[in-house]
Amino acid sequence: MRSLYLDHLDARIRWIDLSGGGPAHVYVHGLGCAGSADFPHIAAHPRLAGHRAVIVDLLGHGYSDRPPHFCYSLQDHARTVAAVIDHCSLEDSVLIGHSMGGAIAIVLAVQRPELFSRVILAEPNLRSGAGAFSGPITAHTEDEFVAGGFDTVVAGFEPTYAARVRISDPTALHRSAVSLVEGTQPDLAQRFLGLPHERALIVGARNRPYPDEDLISDAGIPVIGVPGAGHDLMHENPEGFVHAVATATSGEPAATHQGTFADGSTQRTDLMAGGG
Repeated sequence: MRSLYLDHLDARIRWIDLSGGGPAHVYVHGLGCAGSADFPHIAAHPRLAGHRAVIVDLLGHGYSDRPPHFCYSLQDHARTVAAVIDHCSLEDSVLIGHSMGGAIAIVLAVQRPELFSRVILAEPNLRSGAGAFSGPITAHTEDEFVAGGFDTVVAGFEPTYAARVRISDPTALHRSAVSLVEGTQPDLAQRFLGLPHERALIVGARNRPYPDEDLISDAGIPVIGVPGAGHDLMHENPEGFVHAVATATSGEPAATHQGTFADGSTQRTDLMAGGG
C-alpha cells in the first residue's frame, strides 16, 4: 500500500501498486467500495498481471483518509486520482472505472485527457438521477445520514456490498452520492461519447440491456458483457470480468452487438437495478 499526502486537505490518499509493464492499468472503484477490496484479484490474474496496476482507494473509502472539509464531488475525486497518477509518473494509462468510478473516470479523462490511452467503464452511471445504491443514501439529508441513516441504509444492502460500505466514511459517502445523482452538464454519456480515447463499456449479463447501451454501441464503442453477473461484476464473475477487461485492452476488434459476451456466448436478459 502506497500513499500520497495532499497538503491542501491534510490527508493521505492510498493505493495498491502492482509491478508490471506499460501501459499501466488505473482502477477506480464505485460508491462506498474500495479498490483494495475490488480489484487486486483482477489485476493479479495471469491475463492482466503483465501490466502495472494502480488500484486507488478514493478519499473517504477503504484505506484512504477521510478529510471532513473535502467536497467528495466527482470532479474533486477525479483531481485526487490525477494527483496519484502524476505522482506515479504514468503516461498513456488504461483507466478502468466501475459504477461511480466510471463516472469519475469520465470526468478525469475530460480534465486530463493526456494521461490516458483507453477508458474502460464497467456498469457506469451515465445519467443523473438516483441509482439503486445512491438513492437510499440521498433520501436522507447529510446530517440525518451521519446521525443514523448510515446504519439503516447499510443494513438494507446486500451483505457483500454492505461489508465494503460499512468501512467508508458516512459524510464522504453522502456527499459522493449527492454528486453522483446530480451528474454533470453536459451529461456523462455525452462526455463519454466525446472522449478522444479508445473506449469500451463492460456490463453484467443480468443487467442487459444496460441504460444507454444502444447509444454507446451505435457510436462504434465495444460493449462487452460478463455472463452470470449483475452490477458487482468483479465479485460475481471475476474470471468473466478479467476476460472483458483483457478484450477491451487488447486492441483487437470487439463485437458491439448487444448479445455478445466476454466468453463468446450470445444471451439476452432482463434489466435489473444497478449502478451507483
